Amino acid sequence: MIITFGLVALFCVAVIIVLQMAHVSDKSFTDYAVANRSFGPFYQAMSFLNTWWPGGIFLAITGLAASGGVISFYFLVYSLLTVVLMYVMAERVWVWGKLFDLKTQPDLFALRYNSHGMSVIGAIVGIISGIPWLILGFKGLGDLFQALSFGKLGATEAVIAGVLLMVVRQFWTIRMGMRGVILSDMLQGVAAYIGGTIIIIGLIIWLAFGHGFSLAKLPAAQVTLPGLGSGVGPLYVFAIIFSGALGGWCWPSIFIRLYTANSVRSVQRAGAFGAPLSFLFAGGLVILGLLASFLPEVAKAPEAMWFTVCQMAGGPFLLGLGGVVVLAATMGNVDGGIQASGAQIANDIVGVYKPLNHKQSVIVAKVGMGVVTIIAAWLSTIQIPHLFMLAILSYQGIIQLAVPQYLGVFWKRGNKAGAIGGVVIGFAAAIILQSLYPTSIGWAWGLTSGVIALVINFLVYAACAYLLPVSAAEATRVDGLFDLTSTRTPSAGAVSALALKPRRA
Repeated sequence: MIITFGLVALFCVAVIIVLQMAHVSDKSFTDYAVANRSFGPFYQAMSFLNTWWPGGIFLAITGLAASGGVISFYFLVYSLLTVVLMYVMAERVWVWGKLFDLKTQPDLFALRYNSHGMSVIGAIVGIISGIPWLILGFKGLGDLFQALSFGKLGATEAVIAGVLLMVVRQFWTIRMGMRGVILSDMLQGVAAYIGGTIIIIGLIIWLAFGHGFSLAKLPAAQVTLPGLGSGVGPLYVFAIIFSGALGGWCWPSIFIRLYTANSVRSVQRAGAFGAPLSFLFAGGLVILGLLASFLPEVAKAPEAMWFTVCQMAGGPFLLGLGGVVVLAATMGNVDGGIQASGAQIANDIVGVYKPLNHKQSVIVAKVGMGVVTIIAAWLSTIQIPHLFMLAILSYQGIIQLAVPQYLGVFWKRGNKAGAIGGVVIGFAAAIILQSLYPTSIGWAWGLTSGVIALVINFLVYAACAYLLPVSAAEATRVDGLFDLTSTRTPSAGAVSALALKPRRA
């Protein structure tokens, strides 16, 4: 335990030193919320990966690979498709963000649809949908502390220990805002996805050459995807890949990364750097889970595979390093999710009904972070049989923001009524269908609740776009917004004329 917890403690100290040395007092809420749009491509890539791949993925994806087989490759596929979407939407989203001082995803909704009501709804949906990922993060920390203590800590005590660690870590996030998140993401990302990939490759070699395990020896059930006659339905794999790819940039904690970049080029270069690293990391993690499924110890507890194999291969030292990797990934994801939630609470919920100055916005954001942390920590003590199901559940809600987001950025015709009506009806439909069909919907050939709700969402949006006319002034304003991305140097007057009307007191 001295070795395992000692390595984790050294890493935590390193993160704190980096943050202390890099501390810069924020001068505005823009500085606090999006680090004054100042980071280059490598910081952006590490920040994206450190939010995209949480520590819980070491448990969820490997557990699914060990128990379910090749279906776990869906994580890899949708993550690469998400990078494609980054390229497609980066320019318009970043340019609008820079010109109109947008700080959050709901800010974009408010600008595009000329509606603060849409920003409130977007923030609520984003925060609620993000809670399951925070739970996954805290549960991952609980499993981490149990593993590092060699079973000395019980499940509840381990989760509490993990939560307390993150609460201490949140001091610097609350103090420094998004700048602290991005700076720590650099160190955490290098540890989790470069260091983690090296460990993964080493473990694959150990299983393949040390034990003679091979993917060719996997049983038929492990290399078969659900098809006709399967329990979940033939379209189930499509549904979870589609939800993952479409929902990637709907996450507030991911979306806000677009606004921390110093240019569109930095966002695109971050994708070019992050995609191959993500491919190696996620692909290796799945292959590791498939090979480890031959071990009797893993077959008994698939979701503990990462810790089990690390300990078997390298004793307490490698277990400690594996723990550092999980902790680094968890810090980035939980940190980013909590920070984004606090920013939305201050900027897009409270700030809509009561205009706040910089100091007040920061205070409200800090209180919001604390509330979200407490709720997620409490819920993380509930026993959940399959962690990957928690991840799928959260996507059913968040993808309802895809309709107003992607269509709003690429299609001029959508309007406020369609955006609000579609999201509200779609989110409600997703909740109802998910309660009735927790895994997939049989009569829809395996489509998930979120995909069916998304279709309903789209129909409402499209119907309002064609049936409800917008004023000539609003149509002109939207045309002007789209024209900004084709104009290199828009005038201050043009930007001012297109800006959203002030918030109401």
